[in-house]
Amino acid sequence: MLDLTMQTTVLKKIWLSPPHMGDNEQAYVKEAFNTNWIAPLGPNVQGFETAIEEFVGNNTYATCLSSGTAAIHLGLQLLGVGPGDEVLCQSFTFAASVNPITYLGASPILIDSERDTWNLSPELVEQAITDRLAFGKKPKAIVAVHLYGMPYKIEEIHAIAKKYDIPVVEDSAEALGSSYNGINCGSFGDIGKLSFNGNKIITTSGGGAMLCKYQSTKDRAVFLSTQARDNAPHYQHSQIGYNYRMSNVLAGIGRGQMEVLGDRVAARRNNYQFYRKQLSEVHGISFLEEPNGAYSNRWLTCILTDSYETREALRRNLEKENIESRPLWKPMHLQPVFEQTISYANGVSEDLFKRGLCLPSGSSLEIEDLERVCQIIKNGLK
Repeated sequence: MLDLTMQTTVLKKIWLSPPHMGDNEQAYVKEAFNTNWIAPLGPNVQGFETAIEEFVGNNTYATCLSSGTAAIHLGLQLLGVGPGDEVLCQSFTFAASVNPITYLGASPILIDSERDTWNLSPELVEQAITDRLAFGKKPKAIVAVHLYGMPYKIEEIHAIAKKYDIPVVEDSAEALGSSYNGINCGSFGDIGKLSFNGNKIITTSGGGAMLCKYQSTKDRAVFLSTQARDNAPHYQHSQIGYNYRMSNVLAGIGRGQMEVLGDRVAARRNNYQFYRKQLSEVHGISFLEEPNGAYSNRWLTCILTDSYETREALRRNLEKENIESRPLWKPMHLQPVFEQTISYANGVSEDLFKRGLCLPSGSSLEIEDLERVCQIIKNGLK
């Protein structure tokens, strides 16, 4: 006889931001296998780069690479960053925005956020530049991040960069499909960066792209990302290069994903609207609104609670119900690895980290999933 007391109900897992495949990814991958284009070159790489360039627009060139981290590393090198240099970088971000600075022997100068977009504070950026100039250290570049798909204060940051003649690396890892005044993110900086990691709005399982304004810059990036092989019949190398090029197989996935990018952005924005409608009137919860001119892909929907304790209670409640959520990024200036790093902090990102929570935001979420998440949050705040 079946012991009914031993039966348990397994709750459906709701992930934070899982991959979401379309209809044509397998066709492009199959083509790569059928034609034996498996190496890190081939028609899928070229096709994926063309699709990115056409989408981003604004005379942008794309180079598909093994990761977004590789894109920042190459981009900084192409801007001349090297040992002893200093690079201003947003503190409220993932470590991959900062780590490549150290790969080149340079030092990050970490800059806190403002509350309108949660991104780089223009006031602190200018303060840091003037301070470093007083020390005889002009920053070599600025790494600005569109956090969670929300465009940073583009006009202000780029005006400061132009004033002091400092190039901008535009970290758009989370912002493919976001725009400012109708111009797509990724096209504003001297160098741009995209990520196609498994949790991004589109994915190649792993991969990224470096964006730039000139064909010559792209050619240089391709050269360095393929081990800097000289033009010779034998293997000859006059410079240090990297094994950073994307494979033709993964690029095939990317081509299929680009075909559904518009649908993915729409789905993520719909998630945000649903959460906002259901939770904005709940005491102790607030949302980040789009400033004038900004259009966010809403890669992740984030809420702010009234305290660290509330945030943790909600996160644990969701976890008990087999639902993945996550605190906002822990600022880099609070990370142990960067505790000795110069930083310009105003307390904004630390406060956001303590009170903020990322909710499940996948483009494949069903209405029942969203309702379940909202009900658990509401119950937890009663």
